[in-house]
Amino acid sequence: MSIKKLYYYFFYKIYKSIEYTSENFGGKFLSSFKAGFVMIVLQIWLLLSIGNYYSFITNENVELSISMPIIYIPLIIIIGFNYFTLDFKDYWIKHFKEFDKLPKEKNKKYGMIVWSIIILIIGNMLFSFYLLFAQTKKKQTGPYAPEIVAKEKMEDSLQKAQQIKKLKKIYGEDKK
Repeated sequence: MSIKKLYYYFFYKIYKSIEYTSENFGGKFLSSFKAGFVMIVLQIWLLLSIGNYYSFITNENVELSISMPIIYIPLIIIIGFNYFTLDFKDYWIKHFKEFDKLPKEKNKKYGMIVWSIIILIIGNMLFSFYLLFAQTKKKQTGPYAPEIVAKEKMEDSLQKAQQIKKLKKIYGEDKK
């Protein structure tokens, strides 16, 4: 299979699973849109995890916002790529007819590969965030900075004192 066909097959498996679950929960409404959205999300997660690994390896804190070109340019490229490869003139329909004719064993084998890749992308993203959180904890930055931790401890102490005061009022121990 060519890379283009593999991409279409990846979309095919996502589309078929969405279509299958939609049958049981209210119809096949917008299945191609949903499958395209899943494809975009998976690609964004893959890029996000690469960015997280970059931040982890270089030991730099990277602050991003949607207005930064490093965010919106890849986003536009991903959405544009998916539009022109999947939605534009419905190229995927021609390939779906071909994939529907695949032998059951081959379809199962390729399906397992597709779902393994999806699980790998999700696991990779979660692991990259885990590494970043471990790094911030170790460096005591972000939510683990000493001043933030001290402030949270102070707020917790105040809340506990207020709770004790309320309980004493409830049980009448404040008048003793």
